[in-house]
Amino acid sequence: MEQKQRAVIVGCNINNDKEFLNMMEELSKLADACDIEVVGEITQKLERVYSSHYIGKGKVQEVISLIHEKDSDMVIFNDELSPSQIRNLEKDLKCKVIDRTVLVLDIFAKRARTKEAQLQVEIAKLQYLLPRLTDLGESLGHQAGGAGLINRGSGETKFELDHRKIKGRISVLHDELETLVVQRQNQRKQRKKSGIPVVVLVGYTNAGKSSIMNSMIDLYSSSIDKKVFEKDMLFATLETYVRSIKLPDNKSFLLSDTVGFISKLPHQLVKAFRSTLEEITEADMLVHVVDYSNPNYKQHIKVIKETLKELGADNIPTIYAYNKADLVEDEITKEEKDSIYISAKIKARTDKLVNEICKRAFQQHVCCQLLIPYEKGNILSYFKDNANIKSTEYNINGVLISVECMESDYRRYKQFECLIKI
Repeated sequence: MEQKQRAVIVGCNINNDKEFLNMMEELSKLADACDIEVVGEITQKLERVYSSHYIGKGKVQEVISLIHEKDSDMVIFNDELSPSQIRNLEKDLKCKVIDRTVLVLDIFAKRARTKEAQLQVEIAKLQYLLPRLTDLGESLGHQAGGAGLINRGSGETKFELDHRKIKGRISVLHDELETLVVQRQNQRKQRKKSGIPVVVLVGYTNAGKSSIMNSMIDLYSSSIDKKVFEKDMLFATLETYVRSIKLPDNKSFLLSDTVGFISKLPHQLVKAFRSTLEEITEADMLVHVVDYSNPNYKQHIKVIKETLKELGADNIPTIYAYNKADLVEDEITKEEKDSIYISAKIKARTDKLVNEICKRAFQQHVCCQLLIPYEKGNILSYFKDNANIKSTEYNINGVLISVECMESDYRRYKQFECLIKI
């Protein structure tokens, strides 16, 4: 069994940031997700980071002492480091130096399963490396070794590549990705034409988005192969899954599961995953999934709101689904407007969430009476499969149905509308 690498984590608390301790805890979890054991931690309060070493000279000496004491292989910094900071730190610390961005990129590289996700992650990694080539040279080659951080799966064996080669590789990857982007855009256009509401799950990583999707599939679908991958881990889902949820009254909506967000999500990833994130911006409704059992859930909500604003998706109607409520001892007194408390894992109150979605998603549905001639049996069959027929009467002129249907279906078959009951 391969021995885990050992790391010291380092962070600067700028201007007494009240979320700093949570961020350091999260950094430790990111390291763990990369199979790195955190053996020590050093922090420093500053007004701004040092341009040369990120931390002060005294703290650099403390880090050196802790490296020797804990027999550490590397040092991980809580913020993205500049090329010169990495070079200076590696020279003084005499070990591998990486930052938060590298950890997140490495986790994405491990989790990517589809061709689209793999292309997006590789583009993000190369965009991170590009500005670091000139200044780092040998140091970057050293940094990329060992755990395989950053270069895992990239297909490159040396990182002493010039800008022309890197840019050429990024260009090739963009071309490959663009083909998949066009396919995704065409799929979205088809969905828009169908008139079926699109509901997108968003939230902090590991909030339970995939669990909610699977819970709905269990409730409303007999097909088990529609279920998506879920696991209690950071960034379990990088792919965008879309599933049709058909309800007993024949109403249906498309449910989309998206990549989770995190504090300080690397801008390279946001840029590379733009085609995936467009699923969010074009949604009819968002379900913001919150891990209610996480003590930092309010901060997580804030991060998601800020990210949605950056994407231009902050005006989309949103329901807040406070998940994992079964793990919280505090009694839930009263559900606020736009909020519902659920426990997707044990399928508690998933139906309540679906009801809340329906209240908003199907406001454009039309209730009407249609008289379908007997020779138009195919139309009657269509409504039986795709609408909510509330009553049926047979008479000499045809079948009179009282139906709730999509506005597009009402317009399509309006000639059969019966305003006076026969």
